[in-house]
Amino acid sequence: MFIQTETTPNDDSLKFIPGVPVMGEEGTAEFLNAKSAFASPLALNLMGIQGVTTVFYGPDFITVSKDSESHWRVLKPEIFSLLMEYFSSGKPLFTSQEDRERAGPQDTRILDTDSETVAMIKELLETRVRPAIMEDGGDIEYRGFDEDGTGLVKVKLKGSCRGCDSSTVTLKSGIERMLMHYIPEVKGVEQVLDPEEEIALSEFSKLEKKLESQQKEAKHAR
Repeated sequence: MFIQTETTPNDDSLKFIPGVPVMGEEGTAEFLNAKSAFASPLALNLMGIQGVTTVFYGPDFITVSKDSESHWRVLKPEIFSLLMEYFSSGKPLFTSQEDRERAGPQDTRILDTDSETVAMIKELLETRVRPAIMEDGGDIEYRGFDEDGTGLVKVKLKGSCRGCDSSTVTLKSGIERMLMHYIPEVKGVEQVLDPEEEIALSEFSKLEKKLESQQKEAKHAR
């Protein structure tokens, strides 16, 4: 088996392409911590590598993200080894069928209760936006539309697109501009975070402030 790699717009995320289906036609799955990775033995093993922060399953690729302190030259051999072992073993990707069904997003499925505007938003996200973002090793999840108020479409970026500098550009220059062009009711697009992500960002912000304070104190001491 020959596993290829592709770079992404995020230097801390890398696409691994095993040449066989991963999620196939069943959507995508993302694992942000060891707790969520318990649903998939492969994700749990990958998360066990020091420096790996998130794992994302696409239709035919796996995006692995690392912290900024770690180096791909160190991580890649271990990741290759785990992927080779898994795909050669024929083991299931998820612990149970229920875990697999929960993983695949159904966010852009058009429902009978959707308005014409929401149906158009979902259609554009599914057919025009999602394929382009998957090329970069990520995915987009529809999280709602404020039809009677601000006109904002709420989305969540996943995989390599999460948190990198280019994600804001992707969101504003690409997705927002396209939706506003085709759908006059759309006034903007904003990214939403899950509660655990908001907590992580809050803790990171506190740590940054603490380090800044310590640096200032050290300067004064000199």
